[in-house]
Amino acid sequence: MVSSLFPVAETVAPSNATPLCFSINNPTFKPNHTIASSYFSAVFSGLGLSSNLFALVVLAKTFQHTKSRSRSSFLLFLGGLVFTDFMGLLVTGSIVVSFHITHFNWRQLDPHCHFCNFMGMSMVFYGLCPLLLGASMAVERFIGINRPFARSTAMTNSRACSTVAIVWITAGCISLLPLAGLGNYHLQVPGSWCFLNISSKPLDMTFSLIFSLVGLLSLAVSFLLNTVSVITLLRVCCGQDSRQRRRDYEVEMMVQLILIMAIASICWCPLLMYILKTAVVSPVAADPYSVLLHIRLATCNQICDPWIYIICQESRLRCLLRRPCCRAASSKWAGCSSGFGLRRGTRSWTPGCTSSSDGPF
Repeated sequence: MVSSLFPVAETVAPSNATPLCFSINNPTFKPNHTIASSYFSAVFSGLGLSSNLFALVVLAKTFQHTKSRSRSSFLLFLGGLVFTDFMGLLVTGSIVVSFHITHFNWRQLDPHCHFCNFMGMSMVFYGLCPLLLGASMAVERFIGINRPFARSTAMTNSRACSTVAIVWITAGCISLLPLAGLGNYHLQVPGSWCFLNISSKPLDMTFSLIFSLVGLLSLAVSFLLNTVSVITLLRVCCGQDSRQRRRDYEVEMMVQLILIMAIASICWCPLLMYILKTAVVSPVAADPYSVLLHIRLATCNQICDPWIYIICQESRLRCLLRRPCCRAASSKWAGCSSGFGLRRGTRSWTPGCTSSSDGPF
């Protein structure tokens, strides 16, 4: 009688059923020291964290001395990018390194896939944020170079912070889609991390397409707008009005932005194209070792990003440490320890010390 009233009770899955996040790659994996090394993961994460932390300190000090509004908003975008990379390495790197040190069993530690879903969300969130921030920076520079008067009133520091927050919210909403039933996060080889399930199943394919297309679209927007901005700068700097519109400081920011875009394209395009091809074209499931190699290449972006700014600021930092030298040389040419300089009062910057009234960037 009870069973007829409650027939659902007889269909309850047994307690030893494989959770969804382990249904494809079920622990435990065979250790493979050629692709999964605790030393590699620790050095990789340590280098990235220290680089991003150093870049954050440099950005904070530079922002305090910045008087130019366009530079300050650009620094806020850079700060959001570096902070995102730092947190991404901190969250995902700590899990990966912990696995390689302790070799914990995911299925025993996380029987309901909550921990795996959290790491999968982190991988998607911290993967999309740099690409979306790069596109946002490209839009900001495009408006600043092609519509400088509109930009001066539209892009304030508060709006720059709001744009960074919107990027974080957008990436966060996309990373939450598998929890709403669109796609799944699965444990990946060698058992130290979780990521979206790349397959041709309708829901998995939809989420894979969203992730890859959003990333590729961000790179395409960055490439298009940066190209137009570079052409505009070349026309302004080399044209007849080059004396009236000195824009060397904008060239400096564009160089950094182009380097950010180039490194992001090199690191992320292979993974995004592989996901797109596997989900749409290939009838076979994704090769786990190919996914691992592609994700490691993509993670290199989080290490390279801070060095773009650190290297661009190297001569400027040296100048700040040797300010007496700069003050003595500022009457004619600011040379510091470099052989390049600028005339007093210009807003330009070249390697060495600047005597611009805008301050050190």
